[in-house]
Amino acid sequence: MPAVPNPPPDPAGEHDERADGPRVALKILVAGGFGVGKTTLVGAVSEIRPLRTEEALTDVGAAVDDLGGVAAKTTTTVAMDFGRITLRDGVAIYLFGTPGQERFWFMWNELSRGALGAVVLADTRRLMASFASIDYFEQKGTPFVVAVNCFDDADRYEPPEIRTALDIDPHVPVLLCDARRTGSAKEVLVALVEHALRIAGAASSRAPSEPGPRPWPAPARAEG
Repeated sequence: MPAVPNPPPDPAGEHDERADGPRVALKILVAGGFGVGKTTLVGAVSEIRPLRTEEALTDVGAAVDDLGGVAAKTTTTVAMDFGRITLRDGVAIYLFGTPGQERFWFMWNELSRGALGAVVLADTRRLMASFASIDYFEQKGTPFVVAVNCFDDADRYEPPEIRTALDIDPHVPVLLCDARRTGSAKEVLVALVEHALRIAGAASSRAPSEPGPRPWPAPARAEG
């Protein structure tokens, strides 16, 4: 069997890290209520063609899905959205958009395994739709940020007002964004990574005997 020759040296003295795959892979969830823009945000930042599992809304589904504020919506995610962003220094972010309807919440536990953190998208026209995601990540101990997707026909509120309305802890970042714009969506992801790193740094300074967060068996549901 002939010997395999060594590859020629790189004349520029550089190495394409993407050819070997990322050195660090981060998993981020994009969650929120039905129709808040999760699929849009994943598609806005993904460098690959996003994997989408959308199906057309039916009359049967309309009987159980709240279409208030999103009457023009014709499709819905039934499993997940998937996208990827490759950063410098061999860091890749894998995005998983979760289904928003209650009947698909059983998938959240599987999708959240190994996640660095989560983006909870919110719509000021239907803030109550965000409660289930917020409750879930709070109980699970997963770092998250709240990103208010500023729809053109929605009333505008400042982050402190959103924080009060959602009763979010002071350390959780609340941002305004446009999920359609790549730059705006990336700012949300950067804010989440920075927030998760701060939490990880604080956790590393704890005593080794101090217990961490307990696993959460199923998505919490908003009351009312």
